[in-house]
Amino acid sequence: MNELPIGAAPDPANNRARRPDELPFVAPLRVIAANAPLRWLRLGWQDFRAAPVVSIAYGLGVFGLSAAMSFIGWRFGSGWMLLVLLSGFIFVGPVLAVGLYAVSAQLARNQRPTLRGCAREARRRVGETLVFSLALMIICLTWVRAGSVIHIFYPDTGTPTIPELATFLTIGSAVGSLFALVTFAASAFSLPMLFDRRADSITAVVTSVNAVLRNKTVMALWAAIIVAAVAIGFATALLGLIVTMPLIGYATWHGYRESIDTSEWPAWDDA
Repeated sequence: MNELPIGAAPDPANNRARRPDELPFVAPLRVIAANAPLRWLRLGWQDFRAAPVVSIAYGLGVFGLSAAMSFIGWRFGSGWMLLVLLSGFIFVGPVLAVGLYAVSAQLARNQRPTLRGCAREARRRVGETLVFSLALMIICLTWVRAGSVIHIFYPDTGTPTIPELATFLTIGSAVGSLFALVTFAASAFSLPMLFDRRADSITAVVTSVNAVLRNKTVMALWAAIIVAAVAIGFATALLGLIVTMPLIGYATWHGYRESIDTSEWPAWDDA
């Protein structure tokens, strides 16, 4: 795939309206530095500070939803069910961040972000977003079913020994990591692209997977930052999500804008 330097100007010929069959199957990538995720995080924090009311309101919404899921898992399930629901956060997190992309986009246009404006922009993109959300839901349900199947490896005779528990946890972690890797690669930049450009879900997902595979070291660092942010949220009884969720959402937007050249696709803001 073509790679463009950071800040490269798009080809003027791409500014004309193009039919869907004229568009490439995958968006070209830009060359990004190894420490780029740290810059995305810094830019995300700048957006958080520029729109503190909207950011905290959004974070409170994520906290409330996470708390409700945790209560349902604990009240009507078990400790294992609670763990499964919290682990499933990786599947719903990308969708929850769609409204945050609107905040960063409005700030880039020197506009004052509002919750109403974010909801209006997200509603305009609901079609392709719902298609992608459905795909994530299928992956999540498959992961839950796989988790229940893996439970057969849990020792059921007396007190399990350490080797038996180690075998169970190793198998469970390996399967969970596989689903998490697939989800991360497919959603790293696809939803920001769907929000920003009039692209189809397949093109956005393929572009995201291509960006992850061709920037393995950079995206591994970015994945570690996301895991750390979610871990902080869980370690603080979900309260940390009020800050970490908006921060990661904003940083993801800046990562998408820096990593992928989507100038050939019409923008939603174009007349």
